[in-house]
Amino acid sequence: MLHQPESQASLQQWATVLYRGAWYAQESGHVTESREMASRSRDCRLQLFGEEGEETLDSNAMLAVIYRLEGRWEEAEQLELRVVKIRKTKFGADHLSTLTSKGNLASTYRYQGRWEEAEKLEVQVMDTRKAKLGMDHPDTLSSMGNLASTYWEQGRCKEAEKLEVQVMDTRKAKLGMDHADTLSSMGNLALTYWKTGRLEEAEKLGVQVMVTSKAKLGMDHPDTLSSMVNLASTYWKTGRLEEAEKLEVQVMDTRKAKLGMDHPDTLSSMSNLAATYRKQGRLVEAKQLQVEVMDTRKARLGTDHPDTLSSMHNLAVTYRNQGRWVEAEQLQVQVINTRKTKLGPDHPNTLSSMNNLAMTYRNQGRLEEAEQLEVQVINTRKTKLGPDHPDTLSSMNNLAVTYRNQGRLEEAEQLEVQVINTRKTKLGPDHRDTLSSMNNLAVTYRNQGRLKEAEQLEVQVKNTRKKSSVRTILLL
Repeated sequence: MLHQPESQASLQQWATVLYRGAWYAQESGHVTESREMASRSRDCRLQLFGEEGEETLDSNAMLAVIYRLEGRWEEAEQLELRVVKIRKTKFGADHLSTLTSKGNLASTYRYQGRWEEAEKLEVQVMDTRKAKLGMDHPDTLSSMGNLASTYWEQGRCKEAEKLEVQVMDTRKAKLGMDHADTLSSMGNLALTYWKTGRLEEAEKLGVQVMVTSKAKLGMDHPDTLSSMVNLASTYWKTGRLEEAEKLEVQVMDTRKAKLGMDHPDTLSSMSNLAATYRKQGRLVEAKQLQVEVMDTRKARLGTDHPDTLSSMHNLAVTYRNQGRWVEAEQLQVQVINTRKTKLGPDHPNTLSSMNNLAMTYRNQGRLEEAEQLEVQVINTRKTKLGPDHPDTLSSMNNLAVTYRNQGRLEEAEQLEVQVINTRKTKLGPDHRDTLSSMNNLAVTYRNQGRLKEAEQLEVQVKNTRKKSSVRTILLL
């Protein structure tokens, strides 16, 4: 494949081989090799069929997916916009190929945090597929799942859940309980339960998906391993760290054996295990894994790839937990600057990294610098996500902690009451996040000398958590 053939028939076959090779390399985690083959396939097909040839458009779509995997959002977007425009002109706005390319463009918008644009396209694709293909067609259900993911990112979990239940029920009826697509939709619904703190329901679905996947697909199938990762996340959230660790070690070892040490999925599972080690206080083990992941991603993907930046961010948190403030700060500043350049100052990942740097400043007693960053994060999240989005509320809580540390107790209280009231309305009075915010307000009351009010809140939180623990035990 190194030497391009000269005859047109051979050239066409060669381009097809390159295209298929790019797909296989992408699936295997070899992104650089995939990009090289997709690019050569596209250039060859451009020569053979012109810019508007369907084969050329397929190669461009493939190349855009690879750019997305590399975090090259703008290049992916440019290619996808071009594909959408050509297919609209050639086939019409509601042609199946046009809808597929619109769905791809929506995915790129979603990764960029441009959720309104993603939602607009996804609603358009879903409605057209419903009209053209029917409510229970696989492509219609897939587009409903994509829209649910965008709702999920926007914190619109009720709307996401409604779609996901509909997709799951339809797939159960059409495909059966143990079909791979049914299991995938059950896994997605479990993640929504997880995000909204309905951990018992998340666990119940997660166990069901994992057990069925093991029986139908085998212990080392990618879907089985993904279900184990999701269940481990639920265990992690409920503090069952030994059970989470056991699953994560199993996933990591299997991926190492099946995919290799430097495959993206292997590195992801190493990162998950490191987070569990950190939560357990095993900071040396966490750091060792995180350094290995970061170094491998730098070598494989480059220093400014989103996955590399995530691993730098994770290592910085471990450094902070070890009291290595200078090293944590250096990494966090580097991540913020790169994300601002690559993603923009108001991207969710940029804001998350700013929030983490603020925590490092706070731990060092640099409260004015922490406050400055936290105010900036709150204002941006309010504008981008709305005042009652989970991320907005989390940032308000962080600023309240900084106010408390500064002795600005009335301002801290004001924020904490606002967070509690919103969480009670959005999540319910016994949600984990609601209880956590009540605990924070109790700390502020204690600092104000309002001990009876503090004690009342603490008892309320304790009793609610005790009831929740009893329910969990009864379910097991």
